[in-house]
Amino acid sequence: MLRSLRKYGFIYSLFIKNSLMSQMEYRVNFLMGLLVETSYLFAKFLYVIIVYEAGLTLDGVPMDAILLFIGTYTLMTGLYWGLFAINFVQIPEHVRTGSLDILLTKPISLQFMMTLRNVDFGLAIPNVLGGVTMIVVGWRRQGLPADAASIGGFIFFLVLGLFVTYTLFLIPQLLSFWFIQIAAVNDISNGLFELNNMPMMIYSKWIQRIGIFVVPVLLITNFSPLFVLDRLHPGLFLWAILSPILLLGITRWIWSKAIRNYNSSGG
Repeated sequence: MLRSLRKYGFIYSLFIKNSLMSQMEYRVNFLMGLLVETSYLFAKFLYVIIVYEAGLTLDGVPMDAILLFIGTYTLMTGLYWGLFAINFVQIPEHVRTGSLDILLTKPISLQFMMTLRNVDFGLAIPNVLGGVTMIVVGWRRQGLPADAASIGGFIFFLVLGLFVTYTLFLIPQLLSFWFIQIAAVNDISNGLFELNNMPMMIYSKWIQRIGIFVVPVLLITNFSPLFVLDRLHPGLFLWAILSPILLLGITRWIWSKAIRNYNSSGG
């Protein structure tokens, strides 16, 4: 197992290196992408400023704490679009055109290659930096302890959220092995991610239950801030650990079914 982890860790480092090199070949495009994404980020900052001036509170959570939720959402947005989504959206095209055939011959995990091969730095960098900035500001203004337990717990739930993001938003793309057009499904899945734009406390109890236990999209960006604010129920702590494992098992099962259903370009 350790040998496999080292092998795939080295391969992933090559994926990152190749992605950076390919984007640096067209530096103007790369810089323009950074500029556009930074512009979106500044628009989000203006939105945060407006909410700050309104002095809103949600379920007893003050604005400084709400900034933790918005910052976590911004950070996870950068990681999702920069690490995962850029690969996920290519899966239907590989299936439709038959370019999946050549990937099937590679001596590594097909799922690993198809879902992690590309990294979009232009999308990731502005959102990650902006998200971390908002988290740090909200953390300090809220007066939260900056000890190892708090920071470690926050990062732990971020990692669990990444696993949920990977599995939950990969599943809709696998429908392309059975259906030609899945654009509507993609729109719905992207809309689900946007539910994290604000703390889950703005939603009704039923929507929160569905977003945590049925389609655990609210777990992605809400549990890290709730942990450091000491508002995370012990039952939710356990579910945060179990749900990524469950989703990974479901994803692997659907993936194996999808690959067996695949017909190559040569029939």
